[in-house]
Amino acid sequence: MHIDFTTHTLSNGLRILVHEDPTVAKVAVDIMYRVGARDEQTNRTGMAHLFEHLMFGGSKNIPNYDEHVQRIGGENNAFTSNDLTNYYITCPAAQLETVFWLESDRMLELDFSQKSLDVQISVVCEEFKQRYLNQPYGDAWLHLRPLHYKVHPYRWMTIGQTLEQIEAVTLEVVREFFFSFYAPNNATLVVAGGIQTDEVLRLAEKWFGPIARRLTLRPDRPAEPRQTEARSLTVEGNVPHTAIYKAYHIPARGDDEYYSADLITDLLANGKASRLYKQMVQNTNVATRVAAYSWGLYDPGIITIEGRLTPGRSIDEFEKELAAELERFRMECSNDELSRVKTKAEATEAFEKTTVSNRAMMLATYDYLGDPNLINTNIDNYLKQTITDIQLSFDRYVQASNCSTLYYIPETI
Repeated sequence: MHIDFTTHTLSNGLRILVHEDPTVAKVAVDIMYRVGARDEQTNRTGMAHLFEHLMFGGSKNIPNYDEHVQRIGGENNAFTSNDLTNYYITCPAAQLETVFWLESDRMLELDFSQKSLDVQISVVCEEFKQRYLNQPYGDAWLHLRPLHYKVHPYRWMTIGQTLEQIEAVTLEVVREFFFSFYAPNNATLVVAGGIQTDEVLRLAEKWFGPIARRLTLRPDRPAEPRQTEARSLTVEGNVPHTAIYKAYHIPARGDDEYYSADLITDLLANGKASRLYKQMVQNTNVATRVAAYSWGLYDPGIITIEGRLTPGRSIDEFEKELAAELERFRMECSNDELSRVKTKAEATEAFEKTTVSNRAMMLATYDYLGDPNLINTNIDNYLKQTITDIQLSFDRYVQASNCSTLYYIPETI
């Protein structure tokens, strides 16, 4: 499915992409800010995610964002990653101007109040506890990230490093963060659906045009040195069974070699017919579950292999079976396996393009990566990968010297 779109830039630097689809009566609006956890200072982590919450706490002229969204029959949400913060809303196409009114006021200035900040700090801290501290294995990546990354800000998760850093955020810090990153020249606005481009641009100029360009001040983001030896960490916790997490450095999303590295995870552990599942769960029963995945990070990132041990089986048994299966994969991975994975990737992308909200988000994401037309061409980067590419990528990245391993074991009583 080819996606047609046009690109425009306001004088204040706001990027605007418009995708017309007259077959739908609704519109999807996606605003992506180029700020994520990697743009935080070491002693102030969790700020990007906290701001995702603060953006719903009232803006300069509109105290209740959600109330107006509900009145127009809209739905909205947001998410933060290490690389970006994304806000999205769908509503009847006739209500586009209301959405622009809401979003432009949030971009202009928040309602900075101690009360709102206190509420959202409490909410985020509770999320930190529920998702990461009070859930079995929830803090695994809080341990593994700083083992795997030594200098790059990917060494902390989006939620932040500690509760104390979130609790210490002040209004002064909040204002500084907002005016540095929530700027028109640091954002992409995508509108997709039953709209006309001329009308979108007229409304965008009306509501977003008056917002002044701002100076974006990013902390230094040092490149992660090449890892040259295996690292490991053993953590005891309130978990029922031992879990093992293995992280390998790979190139950044969009790098030529990223695609073959990403495909390796699908070849290894995509479904119950995959190599790792059949060998480690079905055949040898050293694990009850096994997974492999890529994080798709915008700076050099991570692919992960993880497994949960079957009761009574040892870490050594798991490691031995994993090493043996990885070697078999390196020697035996076939064109038929690769073809099946490519077919599934094509089907997944085609399905994702069926909704205007997904198309809007994809356009915003690819614009951030530097080429919004990747919405039409990115799948080709996967389809052109060969078995030779897979083997070269495997030999380069899936190596012990490039691996950080977390052993998460039940605590001893």
